[in-house]
Amino acid sequence: MLFLVAALLLMGIMLGTAAHLPLPLTLIAAAVIACWLLVFSLRERRHNTEGASR
Repeated sequence: MLFLVAALLLMGIMLGTAAHLPLPLTLIAAAVIACWLLVFSLRERRHNTEGASR
């Protein structure tokens, strides 16, 4: 998942809106998105584990 986030960040820097933002702001946004993805994956994993035990 970290590889995917890094690849999307690099693609955004090269081609997208992130190219127009300052680098520190882009890195902060990338960190926020990475944290959100981590929380989402943990919640999904916990939900799937609880559903399997029922």
